[in-house]
Amino acid sequence: MTHASIITGQAIAAELRASIRQEVDRWPADLPRPCLVVIQVGDDPASSVYVKNKVKACEEAGIISEHRRLPADSTEQNLVDHIDRLNQDSQVHGILVQLPLPKHLSASKLIDRIDPNKDVDGFHPINSGALFSGQPRRANRKPCCYWQQARPSRFVTVKPKTCTHTASAPMC
Repeated sequence: MTHASIITGQAIAAELRASIRQEVDRWPADLPRPCLVVIQVGDDPASSVYVKNKVKACEEAGIISEHRRLPADSTEQNLVDHIDRLNQDSQVHGILVQLPLPKHLSASKLIDRIDPNKDVDGFHPINSGALFSGQPRRANRKPCCYWQQARPSRFVTVKPKTCTHTASAPMC
């Protein structure tokens, strides 16, 4: 006979944030603290709530987060340049482009521009391809593994020097 367990997503998420906080608090002083930058273009109310919750979760986990609000009429080139600067910034370890975007912007072009090692959502073709093919992917040797999904099957150990992306945890 199989026994089912009822899981509470909020409780699991709170436990994960507390665990991440403990690990981040033990982070070596010579390494930059994990940092997530969320780019939101326009003022979609649902997106604003989502980003607010992500910022709050990062704070609870001891992760630096920055919510960059850009005007709805931002040009695609402006966003590409912005993402390029974040890709080059060694103090930024995760980038999230909040969807949906205004209609004049190409989500795929902007997501493709994110360094796959900084792609928190896992939407970059390299990351989504690794996920769907079930092939593990080795990330760069940066403190990138702070992002964990609130599912027990996707636990990833936070390590300041290395990170292994696997089919069960592709988006650390």
